[in-house]
Amino acid sequence: MLGVCYYPEHWPRERWAEDARRMRELGLTYVRIGEFAWSRLEPDPGCFTWAWLDEAIETLGQAGLKVVLGTPTATPPKWLIDQHPDILAVDQEGRVRGFGSRRHYSFSSRVYCEEARRIVTLLAQRYGQHPHVAGWQTDNEYGCHDTTRSYGPEDLRAFRLWLQARYGSIEALNRAWGNVFWSMEYRSFGEVDLPNQTVTEANPAHWLDFYRFSSEQVAAFNRMQVEILRAYSPERFIVHNFMGYTPDFDHFKLAQDLDIAGWDSYPLGFTDMDVLPCSEAEKVRYARTGHPDIAAFHHDLYRGVKPRWWVMEQQPGPVNWAHHNPAPAPGVVRMWTWEALAHGAEVVSYFRWRQFPQAQEQFHAGLNRPDFEPDVGFSEAARVAEELQSLSPLPPSGPAPVALVFDYEADWVYRIQPQGREFIYRDLVWVFYKALRALGLDVDFVPPGARLEPYRLVVVPSLPVVSEAALETFRHHQGVVVWGPRSGSKTEFLSIPPTLPPGRLQDLLPLRVTRVESTRPGLSEPVRWNGLEWPSGVWKEWVESDLPPQATFGDGKGALYRHQNHHYLAFWPGQDFLQSYLGALAKSLDLPLHPVPEGVRVRRRGDWVFAFNYSGQPQPAPAPTNARFLVGGPTLEAYNFCIWKAG
Repeated sequence: MLGVCYYPEHWPRERWAEDARRMRELGLTYVRIGEFAWSRLEPDPGCFTWAWLDEAIETLGQAGLKVVLGTPTATPPKWLIDQHPDILAVDQEGRVRGFGSRRHYSFSSRVYCEEARRIVTLLAQRYGQHPHVAGWQTDNEYGCHDTTRSYGPEDLRAFRLWLQARYGSIEALNRAWGNVFWSMEYRSFGEVDLPNQTVTEANPAHWLDFYRFSSEQVAAFNRMQVEILRAYSPERFIVHNFMGYTPDFDHFKLAQDLDIAGWDSYPLGFTDMDVLPCSEAEKVRYARTGHPDIAAFHHDLYRGVKPRWWVMEQQPGPVNWAHHNPAPAPGVVRMWTWEALAHGAEVVSYFRWRQFPQAQEQFHAGLNRPDFEPDVGFSEAARVAEELQSLSPLPPSGPAPVALVFDYEADWVYRIQPQGREFIYRDLVWVFYKALRALGLDVDFVPPGARLEPYRLVVVPSLPVVSEAALETFRHHQGVVVWGPRSGSKTEFLSIPPTLPPGRLQDLLPLRVTRVESTRPGLSEPVRWNGLEWPSGVWKEWVESDLPPQATFGDGKGALYRHQNHHYLAFWPGQDFLQSYLGALAKSLDLPLHPVPEGVRVRRRGDWVFAFNYSGQPQPAPAPTNARFLVGGPTLEAYNFCIWKAG
């Protein structure tokens, strides 16, 4: 189904009924409202103006639309900030982050948690049983604008309490952090400060615990809202709209309290802004489509975060916030929508119904222009709605043949102590994912410790901290597991394991990493495998093992090892190597390989196969000769897609 984001408070009331009628005629089912409306709901402390929201919900519902009502906690109003300035977050440099945009609060503020509880309770009591309210969205884009972590007095107070609960005694904390180094030992939890603004780098274990604490604060804030909504609005779904790669909190853990994981898809802005890294040539080539893997990466990630997932905001035209903001190529909004559906999205919701002519987002396109006329995205959404009518129901999505183990904590570990500027967890995951996509393989993202039985091939780009639960899962898995560099390289307190890396993984991989090197760009050491030389970069490990190496560095040292069903890469692999190596493994496992040309990607949903052409030229559809096409045909037009079933 399709939906749209709408802000009735932005438009004259006399437009609401017409807007609702046109939404329904367009083929939309869901409409999200209210997530930024606190100042209109409570313009003065304790003075509420519910009538406009009552009317808006009734108007939309009478037109046949299902309302997703947002809690307005992303934008506390000015009067509340003036009453309680300690609500405001503090940045890493110690500067207060002021009022005048959004997300201007600290998750640790006791006052703000109570104020958020109050407004969410009032909303839930008033609309929790409303027949037109189908579900709820909590807050908006947690972590956006670098707002997960705050460094103010409220954060320090909460962090000290968190540490005391975690360690029990200050002696235990000193041992865990290794505080004997540099005379960093504390006498009490009241002496522990936040890890920012030190002369040089703070203790990495201190940082990691602060990252863990900050992540748990986000989850606790969200859980507070969810508990209220469940109490007053049972049988309605609860969703949050996550952002493109925002790893500052653990989405898997937060989503345990949700019914649906939503995410906000802006392929052009994400490509331009290196949300996932793209070369300058790729940015030019895909300036009007987005990189072919950038939306798919997030579709697969958030489907892993929660099996039920939506695109809560789909880019329908140029945005306002990237370095450069071109318009999507003709047909691309339609293609983006269908790609999300191919990956299993329940709903794709466009942002927004109409472009607002004022304030920060006045250059952000919607389905309609500010003069109330349809924009380009409107017609493409209409075409998708017509196609869905003829093609529904879509077949159910099943598990992919490949699992990619994704760990938010791994991102934190390598941000804190990369041991090489270019060692970025995001980039390593990205190169594995792109290689699998280029092979035409579907991918499921799973957290460490998740069930692996459905998967014959599991890739772990890197897992520095291996929990006992995760180790047990890997120990009993019968499929092939490919481990990337630095896996098992740290304890939970961010120290080197007593037996050297890969630490706990030595039960599965009898080897020891005795030395590591990070290398600058341009200083690549070749890796010899399968009779060819492949470039490596960023990282090299010196390994001691009785296992014979499957690949070697130029100096003869082992670069790749295998023990039973576990493979270990002791270097940073390039995409070409991974395509060849993972392709060989996939072929040996009889996985459904489907190599595709540059700019073309495939995705399966049940017995349907989707092919998407991100290039500006027609390409042959990678379909078998007996394919029965449901959409399109054997020639895949530029910026278009096709769907087929095997005949």
